[in-house]
Amino acid sequence: MWQSNRVRSIVAMVAALLGAGVLAAPPASAGPTVCDYPACTPGIMPHQVLGAPCDNTTYYAFGVADGYVSFASEPGRLMFCGSPRRYQPRWFRSPPMAGVKEENSDCTNFLNYVAQAPDGLFLICIAHDGMSSWVRADT
Repeated sequence: MWQSNRVRSIVAMVAALLGAGVLAAPPASAGPTVCDYPACTPGIMPHQVLGAPCDNTTYYAFGVADGYVSFASEPGRLMFCGSPRRYQPRWFRSPPMAGVKEENSDCTNFLNYVAQAPDGLFLICIAHDGMSSWVRADT
């Protein structure tokens, strides 16, 4: 009888310790809080070819070339999907990319750079009305 009580008390202590460990665990982070480079930007599509057709000029519009797809694309080249004057969208060489930024936020240090909003929206930094901010790049 005393052995079963001892087993129960050990099981209760282990359960209490495990429960306390779960409650005290720090919250998981969803990712970096600052992203100023393409390397930390989610959704960049690999294996794209400069000048080839693409299909989304608004969200997750970035791609990168690799050395195995085409001689026309330099490996690692960052591209964006754009539509020249209402023609079929194509992959174009990207201006410098500033990673992930918030739409309408200040971009003084990134004038004429492109970026991606947290929801994947394609952004560009332009100066207007005496200030610089991230605006939609698909319009």
